[in-house]
Amino acid sequence: MNGQGFDKANLIRLLKTHALKWGDFTLASGKKSPFYIDGRLVTLSAEGAHCIADGVLEVLKQYPEVKAIGGLTMGADPIVGAVLARASDWGRSELKGFLVRKATKDHGTGKLVEGPLEPGMPVVIVDDVATTGGSSLQAVDAVIQAGANVVAVIVVLDRLQGADRTFTDRGLNFHALSDANDLGLPSAQSSG
Repeated sequence: MNGQGFDKANLIRLLKTHALKWGDFTLASGKKSPFYIDGRLVTLSAEGAHCIADGVLEVLKQYPEVKAIGGLTMGADPIVGAVLARASDWGRSELKGFLVRKATKDHGTGKLVEGPLEPGMPVVIVDDVATTGGSSLQAVDAVIQAGANVVAVIVVLDRLQGADRTFTDRGLNFHALSDANDLGLPSAQSSG
């Protein structure tokens, strides 16, 4: 294994420097917030992609049975690509990726889940930011409907607003590479 290990301090620096925005925002969960984390500003950078991939692969050490990673498009797309690009350096060249559409397409195969997902395959769902976990849960449900076995959910940043409960209530392991406390952000109660 040539993986360098996960540099959490670097991830926090990248998130604070590039992704953290202050203002008046409505989140995908419908909640209002004085801050927004635009995860794609980090996941779509070379340094961020490398750092996040190493973080996900570090967590995946706990799940040697996992054969594929994926999640809801757009948040998961760059994470999946980055992890697959780094996987062989971590001794995980068997990993495959998949992407979950927000809705089935009305042409071609009409698939909701794209990629080499197979029935019974143990998988992990990834996403950039979790508030209540609704976006990742949409991917979880689609992948279960496709016949795969969701083992865990891994996010780059947990806003600490209930995502952990969403997944544990469904019997899923939940891991965040960083959280709102790491960034010195307001508590869930004060951020809407």
